[in-house]
Amino acid sequence: MTDDKFKEIRPYSDEESVAALKRIAAHPVLSQIAAFLFPGQDPALFRSMIANLEGVDDFQSNVMAVVINKILKDTSGKLTFSGVEKLDKDKKYLYISNHRDIMLDSAIMQVILFEAGLGTSEMAVGDNLITDPLLEDIARVNKMIKVIRNTNSREIYNSSVLLSEYIRHRLEDEISSVWIAQRNGRTKDGIDFTEQGLLKMLDMSGKGDFVSDFDELAIVPVSVSYEYEPCDILKAKELYVSRRQKYVKSEGEDLNSVLTGIMQFKGNIHFNFCDPISREELQKCSEFEKNEKFKALGEIIDKRIISTFRLWNTSYMAYDMLTGSDRFKDNYSVEEMHKFREYIDFKLSGTEDDRAETQEILLSIYANPIITREKLEL
Repeated sequence: MTDDKFKEIRPYSDEESVAALKRIAAHPVLSQIAAFLFPGQDPALFRSMIANLEGVDDFQSNVMAVVINKILKDTSGKLTFSGVEKLDKDKKYLYISNHRDIMLDSAIMQVILFEAGLGTSEMAVGDNLITDPLLEDIARVNKMIKVIRNTNSREIYNSSVLLSEYIRHRLEDEISSVWIAQRNGRTKDGIDFTEQGLLKMLDMSGKGDFVSDFDELAIVPVSVSYEYEPCDILKAKELYVSRRQKYVKSEGEDLNSVLTGIMQFKGNIHFNFCDPISREELQKCSEFEKNEKFKALGEIIDKRIISTFRLWNTSYMAYDMLTGSDRFKDNYSVEEMHKFREYIDFKLSGTEDDRAETQEILLSIYANPIITREKLEL
């Protein structure tokens, strides 16, 4: 199997990256990026450095690691992670995580993997975020796999088969680990569940043996939790509209979400790498009929993610505000609750929608991880 078949969706090779990096270096917007990353320095130095990078690894270690660490330093508290010690540094994995921020979930994970000596993964990202040639160059130099969306049903089927074959090819041949979100698009309501469609897509490239086909993918569920939800008020407004009509994104909305997620204060952040899905677990799933197999596998992934999702005091405070109780008062101080109420009031200050309903939606985003965990009796 050659990469030519996957040319339109796969990341750039080192050779292709060298040409792309020269295009990136020549782009006018690079001066603004340089001013953000290296204030006070001549942008020409950054341009020269980009133009002389020698490939993907060079770009990730010299540019992306710097960018993500600066974002974390400027807009977050402490980044912590757990579970990487259980992973084999010589093995390739399919990381399936909950998805809260368009760019940062997978980008932060790359920094963690790199620092843990596991090697960065390729990342499956929707083509709706690749809105111009510059973004595509940056993304594909940074190991992005393009997920084709918004086409007719036949094209979606064909692109799903191609994506499935590509992911299996990278993992089966021990070329690269891969990250993919558990669902199409970010979780807006704080409830993290795996779409069966994702698992069916992954199965498209199998040989017909459910257990062996998923076992060779080496699935590692990953839970991602932010103290302050990226784009929280934007998500609340979308959910408010969705209760009344089909939500239609405005032009440039995805880019705005990317920028908001980057710039908004996120507080503390935690990633947990769960135990890989075992062959024994897959064997139990295989005993079900047809779709029930995928449902059973999805439930295993969900329980891993939801049970290890880090609950911050923002979740406990939101739950008590939402329910009008003091059930979780031992998890926060009076001063912390006062500041959180101020935060919620500030977020709601510009809304033109019904304030009480928007507040209920906003608080639910934070409280739902607790509610979901209790529903699953975890």
